[in-house]
Amino acid sequence: MVSKTDDIPVSVPNCNVNTVDLAGETPDRKETTKAPHKDPCACGHSADTAVMNGGGAHDHSEEESKQNGGGDTDGGEDSNEQEVIVIQDTGFTVKIQAPGAEPFDLQVSPQEMVQEIHQVLMDREDTCHRTCFSLQLDGNVLDNFAELKSIEGLQEGSLLKVVEEPYTVREARIHVRHIRDLLKSLDPSDAYNGVDCNSLSFLSVFTDGDLGDSGKRKKGSDLEQIDCTPPEHILPGSKERPLLPLQPQNKDWKPMQCLKVLTMSGWNPPPGNRKMHGDLMYLYMVTVEERHISITASTRGFYLNQSTTYTFNPKPANPSFLSHSLVELLSQISPAFKKNFTALQKKRVQRHPFERIATPFQVYSWTAPQVDHTMDCVRAEDAYTSRLGYEEHIPGQTRDWNEELQTTRELARKNLPERLLRERAIFKVHSDFAAAATRGSVAVIDGNVMAINPGEETRMQMFIWNNIFFSLGFDVRDHYRELGGDAAAHAAPTNDLNGVRAYGAVDVEGLYTLGTVVVDYRGYRVTAQSIIPGILEREQEQSVIYGSIDFGKTVVSHGKYLELLEKTSRPLKVQRHDVLNEKDESVELCSSVECKGIIGNDGRHYILDLLRTFPPDLNFLPVEGEELSPESVRQGFPRQHRHRLACLRQELIEAFVEHRYLLFMKMAALQLMQQKANKESKMAALTENSSTEAAIPALPSTETPDASAESSETSTETLTDGKSDAVQTETTSTSDAPRAAATEATTTEAAPKAEPTTDSPSAATTTTNASQATPTEDNVVPMVTTNGPLLPIATAIQNGECESPLEGKAEDSILGLAQAKELAESLAAEDGSGIDPKSREVVLNACKAVGSISNTSFDIRFNPDIFSPGVRFPEDSADDIQKQKQLLKDAAAFLMSCQIPSLVKDCLDHSALPMDGATLTEALHQRGINIRYLGNVLEFVDKTPAKAQLEHFYRIGISELITRCAKHIFKTYLQGVELSALSAAVSHFLNCFLSSFPDAVAHLPADELVSRRKNRKRRNRVPGGGDNTAWASLTPSELWKNIVSEAQSYYHFTLYCENADQVVEKYGLQKITLLREISIKAGIQILIKEYNFDSRHKPAFTEEDILNIFPVVKHVNPKASDAFHFFQSGQAKVQQGYLKEGCELINEALNLFNNVYGAMHVEICACLRLLSRLNYIMGDHHEALSNQQKAVLMSERVLGIEHPNTIQEYMHLALYCFANGQLSTALKLLYRARYLMLMVCGEDHPEMALLDSNIGLVLHGVMEYDLSLRFLENALALNSKYHLPRSLKVALSHHLVARVYESKADFRSALQHEKEGYTIYKNQVGEAHEKTKESSEYLKYLTQQAVALQRTMNEIYKNGSNASIMPLKFTAPSMASVLEQLNIINGIIFIPLSQKDLENLKAEVQRRQLLQESGKSMEELTVDSPLELEDKISMDVNVD
Repeated sequence: MVSKTDDIPVSVPNCNVNTVDLAGETPDRKETTKAPHKDPCACGHSADTAVMNGGGAHDHSEEESKQNGGGDTDGGEDSNEQEVIVIQDTGFTVKIQAPGAEPFDLQVSPQEMVQEIHQVLMDREDTCHRTCFSLQLDGNVLDNFAELKSIEGLQEGSLLKVVEEPYTVREARIHVRHIRDLLKSLDPSDAYNGVDCNSLSFLSVFTDGDLGDSGKRKKGSDLEQIDCTPPEHILPGSKERPLLPLQPQNKDWKPMQCLKVLTMSGWNPPPGNRKMHGDLMYLYMVTVEERHISITASTRGFYLNQSTTYTFNPKPANPSFLSHSLVELLSQISPAFKKNFTALQKKRVQRHPFERIATPFQVYSWTAPQVDHTMDCVRAEDAYTSRLGYEEHIPGQTRDWNEELQTTRELARKNLPERLLRERAIFKVHSDFAAAATRGSVAVIDGNVMAINPGEETRMQMFIWNNIFFSLGFDVRDHYRELGGDAAAHAAPTNDLNGVRAYGAVDVEGLYTLGTVVVDYRGYRVTAQSIIPGILEREQEQSVIYGSIDFGKTVVSHGKYLELLEKTSRPLKVQRHDVLNEKDESVELCSSVECKGIIGNDGRHYILDLLRTFPPDLNFLPVEGEELSPESVRQGFPRQHRHRLACLRQELIEAFVEHRYLLFMKMAALQLMQQKANKESKMAALTENSSTEAAIPALPSTETPDASAESSETSTETLTDGKSDAVQTETTSTSDAPRAAATEATTTEAAPKAEPTTDSPSAATTTTNASQATPTEDNVVPMVTTNGPLLPIATAIQNGECESPLEGKAEDSILGLAQAKELAESLAAEDGSGIDPKSREVVLNACKAVGSISNTSFDIRFNPDIFSPGVRFPEDSADDIQKQKQLLKDAAAFLMSCQIPSLVKDCLDHSALPMDGATLTEALHQRGINIRYLGNVLEFVDKTPAKAQLEHFYRIGISELITRCAKHIFKTYLQGVELSALSAAVSHFLNCFLSSFPDAVAHLPADELVSRRKNRKRRNRVPGGGDNTAWASLTPSELWKNIVSEAQSYYHFTLYCENADQVVEKYGLQKITLLREISIKAGIQILIKEYNFDSRHKPAFTEEDILNIFPVVKHVNPKASDAFHFFQSGQAKVQQGYLKEGCELINEALNLFNNVYGAMHVEICACLRLLSRLNYIMGDHHEALSNQQKAVLMSERVLGIEHPNTIQEYMHLALYCFANGQLSTALKLLYRARYLMLMVCGEDHPEMALLDSNIGLVLHGVMEYDLSLRFLENALALNSKYHLPRSLKVALSHHLVARVYESKADFRSALQHEKEGYTIYKNQVGEAHEKTKESSEYLKYLTQQAVALQRTMNEIYKNGSNASIMPLKFTAPSMASVLEQLNIINGIIFIPLSQKDLENLKAEVQRRQLLQESGKSMEELTVDSPLELEDKISMDVNVD
């Protein structure tokens, strides 16, 4: 069987799937793999969850040592990549005896630490109330951080005793905190408030608990009991877009009150004489029965004392109920506590672990209900002590972030266990740092942190909090005056972050970057950075020993820095170059001048200010006397931008270099062919020459029908690992290769090797832009298409090594290319000494033509200082500088002429399907297109002949453009608002932006008007200052005028609208979608209720509707490189048809991901999705259901409840539910997905056609024919609109509609639709194709049925009541046939194959694979594009 996995991971960085790497890894892998799940312990959730919770106060990295496995296995073992052996740890069972509880068995693994058993016990229902205990074996206390295998005498069946230990102040605090967490475990308020990495999940509302168990209960298809009617607003054509269903009421959240108040007593801390009696702290509580009690926490436990609110009497009450745990104490005092606490814990352990594990980064919800604010001692305490890291229970203990970030980088990385440990530590520190930086930034803007330069104007102030340095995004001391002032100061931090990300991904030993987080909050941009040791004690002039502090006037260099940066220059494509300093001396650099090198007091070499890591974007940088290429000029470039820091994205650089590499190979090949021809004879030369010229471009289209058409235009969608971070628009690109492979040199270039998708515009695009790249190339290469086979050579040449891992046989048929390849390799290998001059000349010419910096091999790099104001170059490099300028112009033209068209093409053939602003941004970024080009992209779409099929894309683009302009305006608007008027100001802005109410008037808070005079003095403490009520004068017409002019000036796009209603009218947008987009972008949280945007009598929002403002955070996202290698090899296996091996590899990847990231991460989500798809194809429906359920929960938690990915996960889960016989659940899930999609992008979207086909089919299966038709006909309309009317998808849609009409006995309509389908099949795939035959059979059958029905009707007319009626066959569709159709539309196809077929199939697939050198497979690694394996077996099953 063969599957079309539309599913590949959310993020695919450029780690290359070459066998060499993997084989090298195999020996390590055997020792380290840990079984993914232990047997669940008695309480029903897997014992792992506690570990994943990271719940202990100390998350020590010793935990990581469990990877180190059983010593080194023999490296000489058979390391064949196909046999990845997953060795399960041999687990064993121990008995645990806790006080007052029955002994129970627990499955453990030898690699675990004792602490993990602690975690499990603190999570179990019957022992969760204990925190302060030790585990003893035969009377010996076990060390918390010892591995189980190192403990003498611990074996199968050993009895571990839980022994209560005396409390300390710290342990007492931990205990109170833990009890509070247990009491709040079902309360969603932390998720709404966006604290402690909690986030929302609603899946359980639709599945009624856990899917796995209910599957067994609800088997039989009890059709009668299913209520299939969807709510009105979900039906096709409904214009209503209610907001409330976004967060359905979860019945579990109805709070079961155990205590009214639990808080620290005002009598803390205990006075000296009581301390000496063992008092640690005092608590005050009010029980549900209204009993007020005062409790002492002492070393021996908790007891009642005799204090009241106003009198202190620490003596024990009578009875004192001394108990070791608070829960035991309260259970004796309050019957309601005992009853509710037990019920609460039962519910808690029934929840899926993924609903409660913390996410690695905070996710904020843009809507929330009104939550009652309750008393909470822990929250109150946290607010007043700066809680800064793991040791959260010791106020004031700060972490040295810089030291932690740098030491984790220095950890060893020679083998797999070491790398896992290192990556895990890096990831953990990064997520902690991001959280601390976010908290600090909010505190800075809210005015809770003292500035280090308090005397200066507020915009100039800088702050240090928790060992993190904070600065505001304003142009301080005219630093950026020449570059665009405040606009440049606002752009610089994100550019710098991209630089940090790029250098971090190259990961050169000995070169350090700063921890960097950029936070936008309340209209301000804050940059948070870790602090270089010693930098605060010195002047900057003294410390900088490399680079320039004044934009190139004075420049210094340093040998060690040059050596370190040289290692990054190849992967980052940075050219070493000389610049002149103020004394006109030449100084050598290997980065931009702004990049500063500082050696810290710790002796480490730091680089900072990486804002110009990537070369400038000349389309947005007008330079006097410089002419851009005609392609750019025709589009109206260069354009003036807000600032002069506009640079090209790393993805674009990668794509451009790939593209040039192909040209290089083609040219060398052509020249070699010509030389060969010349040798043979002058006469033959002419004929030969003309034929080869023609042959080469034609080749791909004849040999690899799909490779040329598709892979050539994927335009490196995989070059970035885009999908992974929908949220953070992550852009690693040469990312993880280095860690995994053997040598720095081979791996840093792994990127090009891995992504042979390149981006050369093949035939289709070439026509749109005849003037390809530079005029010189045009005449040499008539058409630029990718032939897979060339690609691996790229790395060979670029690395100066000649092993190309994936050499196939097919390429040798292309004589010239094969020769060119050999030549290039030998040149690289032996400095070109043993090669005849003619061949050397071939390479030289090709190098010149593509702008390579070397004459003997292909090597393109950019000089980031070109066109930097104030930077001067020595005379002797004038030539070089000219070349570099040309290269930059070409790259800018390449973006316009190749990347934008290729994006549009991908949207046309549905391999890119953006659904909202975030996914659109990601699609642009993956292809290296900056958001400032959004206007150009929209204009390009507008002029495309197939504009109608891009309507969805255009609409999302317009909505993104409008909300981004609104966000720019909102940013400056908020800076002028003081804190007390914040909610009024935000609601006023939203009214002006979205409400139809023509004269929105701001409500100034009453008290502000009164106390205006007193406030005068204090006002300038808040950053920004200015007139505090200026915001109130904004009117809707003024705001929309500003939006239109912002669109014109920033995006060079003309909007035709004067208010929200005109936008909705003209561009077909939805106000609810605009509200969602602006809220997410600006960090606004609004009350969830129905808003009436269209009322002309009152504004839509009041200040009560604005609940919160959240920070919007950008940070680096460290990667798990080894896990990726496994993941990708797993995908490759699946594509070759080895499902089982693929499945094992992907399970292994899942294991490693869990090891590095913990239990929650977007990449784990992708892994689970692919795994469940494989389970499904291999017939294990139950496992598929369980994995997909995890994927949905994780997507909701990590990406957001209405993120496009989550919608897709819901659709997959519905399919597996249906296959498992859970029909009503499947429908609920599909309805949920449809509601979310309506909310996010409206009904008019190609993905909606798939969703509606799914719903229609399930409804057909449960015999709801009329409803089914509404959905299927809507799907048909959408398919006809977005896939050409002659497409096979449309034919299938017709067939589905015909089936429902048949079931309704409306044969005429059924015939009509099936005829349409038949015509399409006949024209598209010919009469002989089985699809056409099936359709024709079905037509015959329908005709017979129609005739029979007509006869019966005639009979009735003729003979009246005594007519003899033939029984007609009205068949309700069988579940199997419905499932079969569901599989087809979702792109899953089971083909019954004989053994022989299988062999042929594998051979065919391998042949194709060699031909396109995994070009296609890499292209498919983006999540939206279906992996069309059936195509490869020449089965055109509804795949266009």
